[in-house]
Amino acid sequence: MIDTPEKVENITFAQASSAPCAPPKGMTPRPGQIVCGDIDMRIAADGTWFYHGTPINRQKLVKLFSTVVRRDEDGDYWLITPAEMARITVEDAPFLAVEMSETNDNGVRAFRFRTNVDKWFTADAAHPIRVDTDPETGEPRPYIILADDGTEARINRPVFYELVANAVVAERDGRDMLIVESAGEEFVLGPASEET
Repeated sequence: MIDTPEKVENITFAQASSAPCAPPKGMTPRPGQIVCGDIDMRIAADGTWFYHGTPINRQKLVKLFSTVVRRDEDGDYWLITPAEMARITVEDAPFLAVEMSETNDNGVRAFRFRTNVDKWFTADAAHPIRVDTDPETGEPRPYIILADDGTEARINRPVFYELVANAVVAERDGRDMLIVESAGEEFVLGPASEET
């Protein structure tokens, strides 16, 4: 891999590949596009990118790589350039939502989220919010979907608390739930209390 690529076209993974693999599930390589296989690149749960176990500290490089992250039908993450496809390891979600802002356009309230690579997304029908529960801690794990392929950002804890502060309590399926509305869409954040 080139150490300091300036454009996506200059990124190469062929020499970094450690194991061959099938193409991304649901994607067909273009003529001449090489499926490199697995490479030793990992995105940790805290959003840190690693290459061969070493953190990638250059934010410009992380931002460049972030533009080619794709998720296949099996849920695996890939870096896909015009020339190559390489599978990477993602511990949780490839991005974090680290900031939230509220907008009001002609009376329609919406919440926008900034990712750790400085891209903004509005929670709406195309970018829904979903909340899982951590099986070990029981804590909520909120996400916002960023792309049609299911690529998402985990909403970090302070931002989620800010979102919860904007929620209302409403009954859904016989339970009091925290509901937030954004861009005309309703998203369930979880139970309104531990007792429900």
